[in-house]
Amino acid sequence: MVGDAMSLALIMLAVSGAAQDAVAPFRPPAVPLVTLDPYTSVWSFADRLYDAWPMHWTGAVQAMSGMIRIDGRALRFMGPEALCKEAMTQDWCEVRPTQTVYLFEGQGIELTVTFTTPMLPESLAILSCPVTFITYDVRATDGKEHDVAVYFDATAEWVVNEAKQEVVWERKDGPLGMTVLRFGSKDQPVLEKSGDGIRIDWGYFYVALPKDSWQAAIDGAERARGRFRDSGKVAKTDDSRQPRAANDDWPVIACALPLGEVGDQLIRRFLILAYDDIYSIEYMHTKLRPWWWKEYGSFEQMLEYCARHCGSLVRKCEVLDAELAGDARRIGGNRYADLIGLSYRHVFASGKIVAGPNGEPWYFNKECFSNGCVDTVDVSYPASPFFALFEPALLKGMTEPVFEFAASDKWKWPFSPHDVGQYPKANGQVYNPTKLEGQMPVEECGNMVIMAALASRAEGNAKFAERHWKLLTQWAEYLKEKGLDPENQLCTDDFAGHLAHNANLSLKAINALGAYAMMCDMLGKQEAASYRDTAKRMACEWVKMADDGDHYRLTFDKPGTWSLKYNLVWDRILDLNLFPPEVAQEEVAYYLKAQNKYGVPLDMRKDYTKSDWLVWSASLVTSKGDFEKLIGPLHRFCQETPDRLPFTDWYDTRTAKCVGFRARPVIGGIFIRLMDDEATWKKWLQRSAMRAQ
Repeated sequence: MVGDAMSLALIMLAVSGAAQDAVAPFRPPAVPLVTLDPYTSVWSFADRLYDAWPMHWTGAVQAMSGMIRIDGRALRFMGPEALCKEAMTQDWCEVRPTQTVYLFEGQGIELTVTFTTPMLPESLAILSCPVTFITYDVRATDGKEHDVAVYFDATAEWVVNEAKQEVVWERKDGPLGMTVLRFGSKDQPVLEKSGDGIRIDWGYFYVALPKDSWQAAIDGAERARGRFRDSGKVAKTDDSRQPRAANDDWPVIACALPLGEVGDQLIRRFLILAYDDIYSIEYMHTKLRPWWWKEYGSFEQMLEYCARHCGSLVRKCEVLDAELAGDARRIGGNRYADLIGLSYRHVFASGKIVAGPNGEPWYFNKECFSNGCVDTVDVSYPASPFFALFEPALLKGMTEPVFEFAASDKWKWPFSPHDVGQYPKANGQVYNPTKLEGQMPVEECGNMVIMAALASRAEGNAKFAERHWKLLTQWAEYLKEKGLDPENQLCTDDFAGHLAHNANLSLKAINALGAYAMMCDMLGKQEAASYRDTAKRMACEWVKMADDGDHYRLTFDKPGTWSLKYNLVWDRILDLNLFPPEVAQEEVAYYLKAQNKYGVPLDMRKDYTKSDWLVWSASLVTSKGDFEKLIGPLHRFCQETPDRLPFTDWYDTRTAKCVGFRARPVIGGIFIRLMDDEATWKKWLQRSAMRAQ
């Protein structure tokens, strides 16, 4: 049968020898389960999948539950004790770039549950698909046969911002002999709300599963779960009482998988979770479709493609996971590989790929757990290494909306905007849009010029930069005038407040001018030499102004201070050669002395640090050993933080407590070390969708 054939095609990747050689099992602060975009982003905030309900990155419950019935005895493996008193034993959990794998055992049965989101950068058509496969692998381990059934459900919380909102549901015949059930809000307020800590309340959440192996029904949660605990089955007909509030008898899509007698031969089955948001972003008051809509023409065709190719997609994910982990381990060590595995889906899921006004791929990220801004320039900037490594088309797609907005009559300033709106409404800057003291002039100009140069370097040409040359030149000129010794203003570390004579911000301006000269060279422009000379002269002045003996100052006017000089990293990544190598060497030596148990503070004023800037600063090293010394405390933070939430980029280096932020795109900055190895960068670039076209 089709369902069995597709199930058999889902091959599990065994725990690799390299992973077994890791220093210790990695305990992430939160585990990604279904991470598609900022709205469909569901995690386990617990050590064990059966300790708590899965949650949205905001901390709101978006429940899924899982049980297994073995010889008439029900045990849970996903969801808390309220679901089922007894639980299987979770032996381990492994977080890979595109997959999270759990292994459970109990009553003579071994159960492996794998969440796979096919974030394959080789194709934007696949990368943009809003689907996650859940695979169940079951076998007996005691030499006996056992009567086994597996249960899954998901609540209507997935389609509302508040549980009091009313929901509706529907059953359909799906592709390839599948059953498809869906939830949606009754009112469908498409793109009506904007903000930070909100969840989607439009579009439809789907569960698709092969008819030949699964039973499914929409029912009240207690009835559905109780029926499975008692009989191993679900209702034969769907609950008809709709619409009703999501918290009114908690309607669930309940699925039962009766496997019959299970012996030592592995049995594999799967189901698909998907979300159709219909429209994803509003840009300058025009609603934009998700990219997959352009590729497939309808949700049904997209779902059919994923169902038909699920076996090959999962295999490709397994290959990507193993290869990327191997690269990270070779370049940065086992702990770095753990961080890469935790961060990959996190970054893609912090934004949305849409079809831009002219049909090009645009990527709108969300400044999660901050103010909800969309395409914040100083958030895109730290995320940029991830996209420059895997998919430069999306690096351009993050900056294109900013360029378009900056070129419009809506933007009056001579420097770059900070953002283009509040997610999902990208209708113009919302962060201090009218007051100069609330802007980040040197910061955002430098960010935009460097990101344009990074895209040019990744693509091997500066055609993208040439399209926006007027603005890039305007911003480069601004940096020439204002960048060497910045006035009292904000930088991306705006939570620390205004700062004048910021040495690290000056580094950004100088490297941006060098990057602009690089793009001039690529376009054959004669002014390249002039800009490069200016950047080199400013670099020489910087060394004198910032020198503080064995390190460099936080601000030019304050001796005895220090800070992470993360912006220096571009001098090497982009081969600008503006600063003498001794600058980076002295900084690294100082960081190794200044670090606390959980990492090097951002600067000497506070004990907090930023995960992204810590890795950028660690990437200034000349040896893998020093990189591992600086990255180890960040790994320890993830292992030991008492705050169970998606990877934060702002935490205390003494207590391991989160100071603020979570699930933000900036975690993409952790991938910068991979770009420092030119062969690795080129390899992944060759596999991007951009190269495949």
